[in-house]
Amino acid sequence: MSLFLLFILISLESSSSVAFGHRDVYTNHWAVRITGGQEQADKISAKYGYMNLGQIGSLEDHYHFHHSRIVRRAAYALKGPHSFIHMDPEVDWAQQQVVKPRVKRHAQIDPSFIHFNDPKWFNMWYIHCNDKSSHCRSEMNIQAAWQRGYTGKNVVVTILDDGIERNHPDLAQNYDHLASYDVNGNDHDPTPRYDSRNENIHGTRCAGEVAAVANNSHCMVGIAYNAHIGGIRMLDGDVTDIVEAKSLGIRPDYIDIYSASWGPKDDGKTVDGPGPLTKQAFERGIKKGRKGLGSIFVWASGNGGRQGDHCSCDGYTSSIYTISISSTTENGNRPWYLEACSSILATTYSSGDFNERKIVTTDIRQRCTDGHTGTSVSAPIVAGIIALALEANFLLTWRDVQHLLVRTSRPVHLKADDWRTNAAGHRVSHLYGFGLVDAEAMVLEAEKWRTVPSQHTCSQMPERRIRYIHAGQSVNSSITTSGCSEEPEQHVDHLEHVVVKVLVVHPRRGDLEINLISPSGMKSQLLAKRLFDSSNEGFRNWEFMTVHFWGEKAEGTWTLEIIDSPSKLRNPEVLGNLKEWTLILHGTSQNPYQPYSGQHSSSRMLEIPASQEFQEEQQLEAEEEQDEYNVWCS
Repeated sequence: MSLFLLFILISLESSSSVAFGHRDVYTNHWAVRITGGQEQADKISAKYGYMNLGQIGSLEDHYHFHHSRIVRRAAYALKGPHSFIHMDPEVDWAQQQVVKPRVKRHAQIDPSFIHFNDPKWFNMWYIHCNDKSSHCRSEMNIQAAWQRGYTGKNVVVTILDDGIERNHPDLAQNYDHLASYDVNGNDHDPTPRYDSRNENIHGTRCAGEVAAVANNSHCMVGIAYNAHIGGIRMLDGDVTDIVEAKSLGIRPDYIDIYSASWGPKDDGKTVDGPGPLTKQAFERGIKKGRKGLGSIFVWASGNGGRQGDHCSCDGYTSSIYTISISSTTENGNRPWYLEACSSILATTYSSGDFNERKIVTTDIRQRCTDGHTGTSVSAPIVAGIIALALEANFLLTWRDVQHLLVRTSRPVHLKADDWRTNAAGHRVSHLYGFGLVDAEAMVLEAEKWRTVPSQHTCSQMPERRIRYIHAGQSVNSSITTSGCSEEPEQHVDHLEHVVVKVLVVHPRRGDLEINLISPSGMKSQLLAKRLFDSSNEGFRNWEFMTVHFWGEKAEGTWTLEIIDSPSKLRNPEVLGNLKEWTLILHGTSQNPYQPYSGQHSSSRMLEIPASQEFQEEQQLEAEEEQDEYNVWCS
């Protein structure tokens, strides 16, 4: 082929591009077909100044050539000494590569597209934006998760509360009797007890937030509006350790998510948590629930803000097995009722001051309300969002879900003075945990999620000696740890939950502030002063938990700091003392976000079962266990 003919062909190619209404963008990469193998291709590439980047995939005799001296992206096919490759008799074919525009074929998110005929839909300001208030710039992206096809289908959520109105028009279609029980009445009907004061409205309101039916011209829309919803009636009567343990252990292989918006008194002076049976129920749930993936327990962080309460004194929200959820107002302010503590994992919108909007949901007597308030709101919202994530990936473990919340929640416009970035790069606050939940980010991350390595636990104690706590002063005690690196089954390198168990004697417990400082220098407040806590009982092996070191390295020196700021209500000459404390590190020996081979790595090879078949199998198993369960409950 002559140089003149080559010039004509290139000219025609360029003109045809323009004729069809676009101009090609040429790259400095060529596809070349050469017989004779890799050695022959290298010889030809060197002859004309190219670099041979190797065979193109599985295409034999096709090679990827690159020329570094050519403009990377040009509007025309470049000519020069390298172009003589076309005329080389050893070259069967050569083509300069052209940029090809490609569009991803997912539907573009258009929030105005979703519209429901439910009359309260337009009042659900925390899900969609129908005005220009500040929350619209950083909403929870629930609609975006819906538009990706996730609505909670085949996920089972149950509300641990005062019952749910199962025949409510917005709940009946999604109501699941296999996810329900009346522990107070020892029967299968969780319908709340009606009275003139409407004392038992709470469970029905929480249930509607999760799974109110969409597009039925009644009331509102649940976060996971195609999920199964059940209710455990257990708060309308004497609540005992047995009642709580039974409630947390009902059909753990069938129920995926348990949502609880209750706890000990939020009076600023109570220190209380699960009893021995309930602790066992939590542990059994995360080990055996969901066929070994672990039950998911979502908990409201507490409403004792006005009483100066601190949710670290609530043993339910400070358990490593629960997901503790906080609240923010529509403008990102701290609600008047909000408690702070180091165990809070994430936050949703809820009510604020008197003139701020509240949450829309179902109400008893088949009604609706737009006055739902408190952190009671936030736990069911997160339960609904987790249901969307489980639909995206039904093999998520209980710890996977917590990792997803840590990775996808966002500080956005949430106002707090204590936002800090830990050594792993996570922004975290004692008011809001890792920030506002993001439903779309959760489902997208869930789709591609790889199960984290198995949990390890490393416990260490310092030298036992009494450390006196003087009024107006602080006492420090340190532990230097390797993260139990000498014990492979206990070795913790990458942290998740950190627990401090303390035995402290003190004349006025509310005067104490307790902090924990990690080897990186990150400080987390385990306990704040509580004005109304005048107890002289101190803390007897109480466990404080923090998530603020999530992702940090365990190895190094940890320092416990106890500050005594005496009130005028006590004798400052009476000293307290730190008798002993234990540092309990939970986490993994390997980076949880890198491929690993370990005890549970085989689970990654499983496929998510067909949702309908799986649901039918679950229901059948639950029905077969009904008689055995009835005997146990009675």
